[in-house]
Amino acid sequence: MKHSQQDLERAGLCLTVSVLGASGDLARKKTYPALFKLYEKGYLPRNTAIIGYARSPLTNEALRKQVGGYLKGSEQVKNAFLQLCTYIPGQYSLTGPEEGPLLFQKLADAILDHESLFADSPGNRVFYLALPPSTYPPVCENIKKCCISNTGWTRIIVEKPFGRDLASSEQLNEQICKLFQESQLYRIDHYLGKEIVQNLMVMRFANRFLSPLWNRENISNIQIIFKEPIGVEGRGGYFDQYGIIRDVVQNHLLQIMALIAMERPPSLSPDDIRDEKLKVLRCVPPLSTDKVVLGQYTTGPNGEPGYLDDPTVPQDSTCPTFALCVLYVQNERWDGVPFILKAGKGLNEHKTEIRVQLREVPGDLFTKHNVHMGDNFRNEFVLRVQPDPAIYMKLTVKDPGMEMKIAGGELELAYNDLSKKSPKGDDMVIPDAYERLILDCINGDQQHFVRRDELKASWAIFTPLLHYVDAGGFELGNYPYGSQGPASADKLREAVGHITNIVQRDITWTGPKNRRNLPPLVPPSV
Repeated sequence: MKHSQQDLERAGLCLTVSVLGASGDLARKKTYPALFKLYEKGYLPRNTAIIGYARSPLTNEALRKQVGGYLKGSEQVKNAFLQLCTYIPGQYSLTGPEEGPLLFQKLADAILDHESLFADSPGNRVFYLALPPSTYPPVCENIKKCCISNTGWTRIIVEKPFGRDLASSEQLNEQICKLFQESQLYRIDHYLGKEIVQNLMVMRFANRFLSPLWNRENISNIQIIFKEPIGVEGRGGYFDQYGIIRDVVQNHLLQIMALIAMERPPSLSPDDIRDEKLKVLRCVPPLSTDKVVLGQYTTGPNGEPGYLDDPTVPQDSTCPTFALCVLYVQNERWDGVPFILKAGKGLNEHKTEIRVQLREVPGDLFTKHNVHMGDNFRNEFVLRVQPDPAIYMKLTVKDPGMEMKIAGGELELAYNDLSKKSPKGDDMVIPDAYERLILDCINGDQQHFVRRDELKASWAIFTPLLHYVDAGGFELGNYPYGSQGPASADKLREAVGHITNIVQRDITWTGPKNRRNLPPLVPPSV
């Protein structure tokens, strides 16, 4: 971030955060709680006002009651924060030729009223659009007409999904970019605010031992995995419009892939970093149908409802709830290395992780001693994004004892243990992704937001496949709720070179008195 907490306080920054869509789920569950945590930790400027705007006919007190139920902290701090929050009901889009400029006039007047209290400071404004993308053009037009700051900066945060394909994304960008400069637009992808994802650059470029290994000579394949053990659960109306590729793969997982594969940027400036990510995306050809497995979850073994059983889902829906996509980066560093992006709902566990699997050791001296390793074992570098963030390495080591026997072990950095105590002895909690990203916007740091050309390149990879799927050309593989996904997904992974590590003996150290000494395991679920 460009400025510290102290910098903001010394500057006496006058700030108004307008949350459009304030009565919706996203605002209540994510936006307001993130703003509360920033307030609680002292990261919001002293002179801050938070104004909610939506179509619902709420009062200030009604909004505070709705929002307050999602805030976690002391009652005193919660009440102080909620006093900063006010609400204005209103429409988003034009309803007549003369009414448009008046739609946001009450919002503009409320912002000016706040800024008039701090007349010596420039008035700075953040507009968080917790709204469907279809509303972005008229909302941005009304912000431009009524609510632009004349004394400070104006910044717009927009949520995904940003379009449905390349053409719709570019059309949306064209409409918004006519109104605001790229430096004013913050396209949020909350995965870029997660602790482990933010650690990718540090891990890659601040550790010398990794640099010689990070290439096609040493890495066999890279998996980026997103698994949810729940279905759409009443959100089928939204999900069925987009599907798992648009909802997760094209944005969250592809952004992580770009950070993994990018070259070292010349500096830590946001544009230098995003330039390198863009180079990666431009080296990825459009996804081929023979490198994709799609599926839809059906009724589970214990009677869990399938996707089509959800009353909010059309009965003839062919929307995929599972996708495994194999991408290739056609450059000198990564040519031939498969990047396996896997995402699904209704699976067997909750997990998001990155698994970098190395090639076998050439001329392995210890092959005949692998009696405890099973037939397959490769070193892996694993970054677990959620739950319980961690970084660990799967190693081959000697099993303690008189004989030369080989076992598997892990070197692990567990973030939950690391964050329990700070060097000062205070509780230290990993911040939520939305906290980081909203603060980045306030500080004018666009590093963890998606630039227009990045978005264009990412849609170019997936649009041909999406059009083919939307036209009914792709057959879905069914899988039971609570399983690992379609069996054909594992076959495709194996076909492109992934090997499932089968560890029959694991001696990973887990504490001063405990050593894991496990019986033979089935292949782990990945």
